[in-house]
Amino acid sequence: MAGGAVPVPTPGMPGPLQPKPEDLNHPCQEQLPELKYCINDNPPWPEAIALGFQHYLVMLGSSIMIPSILVPMMGGSDADKSRVIQTILFVSGINTLLQTTFGARLPTVVGGSFAFIIPTITIINSDNLISIPDDSERFLHTMRAVQGAIITSSCIHIVLGFSGLWGILARFLSPVVIAPTIIVVGLGLYEYGFPMVGKCVEIGIPQLLVVLIFSQYLKHIRVRHQPVFELFPVMIGTAVTWAYAHLLTMSGAYEHATSKGKNHCRTDRAHIIGTTPWIRIPWPLQWGGPTFDADHTFGILAGAIATLIESTSQFYAVSRLSGATPPPPYVISRGIGWEGIGILLDGMFGTAAGSTISSETIGLIGMTRVGSRRVVQISAGFMISLSLLGKFGGIFASMPIPMVGAVFCVMFAYLGAAGISSLQFCNMNLQRNIFIIGFSVFMAFSVPQYFKQYTLTAGHGPSHSRAHWFNDIINVMFSSSAVIVMMIAATLDQTLKASRKDRGLLWWDKFSTFGSDPRNLEFYKLPMGLNKFFPPT
Repeated sequence: MAGGAVPVPTPGMPGPLQPKPEDLNHPCQEQLPELKYCINDNPPWPEAIALGFQHYLVMLGSSIMIPSILVPMMGGSDADKSRVIQTILFVSGINTLLQTTFGARLPTVVGGSFAFIIPTITIINSDNLISIPDDSERFLHTMRAVQGAIITSSCIHIVLGFSGLWGILARFLSPVVIAPTIIVVGLGLYEYGFPMVGKCVEIGIPQLLVVLIFSQYLKHIRVRHQPVFELFPVMIGTAVTWAYAHLLTMSGAYEHATSKGKNHCRTDRAHIIGTTPWIRIPWPLQWGGPTFDADHTFGILAGAIATLIESTSQFYAVSRLSGATPPPPYVISRGIGWEGIGILLDGMFGTAAGSTISSETIGLIGMTRVGSRRVVQISAGFMISLSLLGKFGGIFASMPIPMVGAVFCVMFAYLGAAGISSLQFCNMNLQRNIFIIGFSVFMAFSVPQYFKQYTLTAGHGPSHSRAHWFNDIINVMFSSSAVIVMMIAATLDQTLKASRKDRGLLWWDKFSTFGSDPRNLEFYKLPMGLNKFFPPT
């Protein structure tokens, strides 16, 4: 052919240029076809209890890490840290039951939020608290200050959620906005993944490999007709790796290691079991009456806004992975309102941080293909009961941090991939959508990195005016990847015109109002006739 021109395929043209039917693109699918249990399915009780315990194991990671970071900075002892861990687990169990029963009714575990760490550290380092000489007194005063700020910040969730205002705003969100937000929420937690594994590679890497091998390569092996390795990869993998880590500890492998190496690798250095009472019931205001300060409140309020955005995207992610329809705006609003009640309980009980939807347990749903609401409610029972039985809960809470990081590597990756899979609903052959998604995701990683580097260099954030409340809002908001990605993606999606079909809204329109699809009523109807108190709008 002259000039080396490439022939253009025409219908009916023979040869390899004519695509075969099986070579065509995969059609969009609202729900995943390989689910073992959907949201309303109830596994047999023995299997459900084991699956619920596995959710408990996975969410322990954030419950351990947040107090491990914050309590020593407050001046708290190992005993204080163990009590805070117990309190987080107890309140998380209550919040999970509230969210799955009266909130969005999705299989979502509610746990501590990493978005509250930066503003809480700001409170810890405030002049009036850091100057208290006695560590125990400083811990109590700091905890009370954090409690007051968390209680106040819960109002934004409660007002926006129960008033329906957040549901109205959610109607403007398309897959072009939600998908990159899910991606960033999952992949933006990379610093809690392999960097934690690397603190003790001889434990972290085996845990990572064991979970991957069990969940991906041995998932077809059945024991009594059950794919045990696919259903319980974290539980079995944790038992194997923990036994191996304990063998290394008892054999004296870390006798000549550095102090940090011993803390990260040894299985007897967590100081949780010995400092935890046999039975302890957390109660509201257990650290004393909360104190309220406007400067402290604004920073925590910015963290609450970040969790608001994170949870909104996670509702969409868990609905997809659990086989539910995309949540209608009124369900999103209802879930956010009950999350505000959960944050209020965090402040009342004193968990040192607010709560949000647990990202790691969403990844577990994707890995095991079990999206049952009952399984998550059973896990809430484990959170409450084992937090009351301190010694038993302390055994699991003393899991070495590198093992937790290995689990995070897999679970956060699943959450990020759920966001990538949601891109199929919008037209990714459109340059507009390619730009919005690529630019918003890149800036969501780049802007917070600038704020972190600036803070490490200068000792304070880029916003450093005399108005401390303003500094807290700017520095916390722009250190959150979720806030950045949704701000940019939503703004560009509204200002750069495109059809509803190209934006992916045609896929969600049929689920956006009550009664538009019978599955909405099936998945999201409140029990005991409570819909009349929370009418869908």
